[in-house]
Amino acid sequence: MACSATAKIIHNPLVLSSSRSAEKSESCRKLSGPTSFMSSKFLGNKLLSSNSAISPATRRSAAVVAVSSDVVKEKKLKSSSSVVNLLITKEEGLVLYEDMILGRAFEDMCAQMYYRGKMFGFVHLYNGQEAVSTGFIKLLKQEDCVVSTYRDHVHALSKGVPARQVMSELFGKTTGCCRGQGGSMHMFSKEHNVLGGFAFIGEGIPVATGAAFTSKYKREVLKEDCDEVTLAFFGDGTCNNGQFFECLNMAALWKLPIVFVVENNLWAIGMSHLRSTSDPQIWKKGPAFGMPGVHVDGMDVLKVREVAQEAIGRARRGEGPTLVECETYRFRGHSLADPDELRDPAEKAHYATRDPITALKKYLFENNLANEAELRAIDKKIDEIIEDSVEFADESPVPARNQLLENVFADPRGFGIGTDGKYRCEDPKFTEGTAQV
Repeated sequence: MACSATAKIIHNPLVLSSSRSAEKSESCRKLSGPTSFMSSKFLGNKLLSSNSAISPATRRSAAVVAVSSDVVKEKKLKSSSSVVNLLITKEEGLVLYEDMILGRAFEDMCAQMYYRGKMFGFVHLYNGQEAVSTGFIKLLKQEDCVVSTYRDHVHALSKGVPARQVMSELFGKTTGCCRGQGGSMHMFSKEHNVLGGFAFIGEGIPVATGAAFTSKYKREVLKEDCDEVTLAFFGDGTCNNGQFFECLNMAALWKLPIVFVVENNLWAIGMSHLRSTSDPQIWKKGPAFGMPGVHVDGMDVLKVREVAQEAIGRARRGEGPTLVECETYRFRGHSLADPDELRDPAEKAHYATRDPITALKKYLFENNLANEAELRAIDKKIDEIIEDSVEFADESPVPARNQLLENVFADPRGFGIGTDGKYRCEDPKFTEGTAQV
């Protein structure tokens, strides 16, 4: 499979409906620009009708409504066949459902704990975007890497970090995945190859690019049996930052095993994506650097999963990076401190009808892959996991005072660690005269 993406004009816009018999070839293999569900319906706080005035430049760009890229294999549907080609097996469907329910329930509980004063600082929730995390991360191996943003709780959960560790980290307890020193925006787990959440936008992309370079170096220079892949998650606002362009160039130049996953939830805090970007179709930036650019409905886990399979497969085979734009929507404000008054209620209502969990549930029922009893059992299991994680976090100890300067200084001859290898802050005299922490 070649690395370049071949674009061609397609005159019929994609129709994203609940019927999936033809969706596999239409919506996942023809990689769209504007579609019926896209943010082109909304501009800032005004809901636009189809007859609204549009500039000539916008009309010209809208002419290309779909892109066919070699990141997705071309397959023809057999119209004469009466057999429905299912996108997933029963086992896969239940795994996807459980992971998405875990993410949603966990974030709902975080909101409760935040307002009860159990969490501090900024807490950014992932409600509504679960299809992206589940669709991509559940395809990874243990040794594959994930680099996240400040909206990182669910990415960590999808990669296998226990709910107890994530909740404890949010509570600032020593049993957290970062021993209480990271908090909401800095989930990290060496064991699960979660290389961190990053508070500043764009910070994680160079880290992810470096991780992908490490994989390539192991395979091509050290001759190790290494096919590790890195996923870099970031939002639409990040795509106007320099690190994004620099790392796309580097990854394409060296054919690094990385997938750049844009979680385009249409808003950078309170700034509409359409008002802040010269060309809101982020996926177009991929071909500009010589890599496939893909747009996918980020509210549909099955469509995300299909594109993710191809992109991750390319990276694992050594065929280079892919830029995937997942158009999604967050159901809550930017953070729990955000009253969410800037987004149009009509826009929020529109995306609420496209809840990714509801859509998956409907697919499972319609295709006899699950019944109500099976899904209720999963719901009950997740409720128990969440309740357990809260109890565990609440009962866990807070970090000791001598942990304050750990992981701050690395030089054994320097300020943080003595020549004996012990932390100097453990010496009772070290903090004499300082304010009580």
